[in-house]
Amino acid sequence: MAGRTRAHVFVSGTVQGVYYRANTRDAAREAGVDGWVRNLEDGRVEAVFEGPEDAVESMIEWCHTGSPAADVEGVDVEYADPEGEDGFDIRY
Repeated sequence: MAGRTRAHVFVSGTVQGVYYRANTRDAAREAGVDGWVRNLEDGRVEAVFEGPEDAVESMIEWCHTGSPAADVEGVDVEYADPEGEDGFDIRY
């Protein structure tokens, strides 16, 4: 589909145990973005956002703040071709 993109995002800082994943899911669904989010063992959060470029960009921007209790130190993004994600889920 034209205008769709995929962003693979790694968020570092205080982003676990602060409802970051649940807030990411809610924001992504509101933005109409597909993909998933999960915690990593090293304390980071990993997410994939797939959808219209402007919506994906807005989610990347959102990650810099994240949930109210989060303290985000860094957001690393890698872009790729969409893989057909459907819906947005929290992975465990």
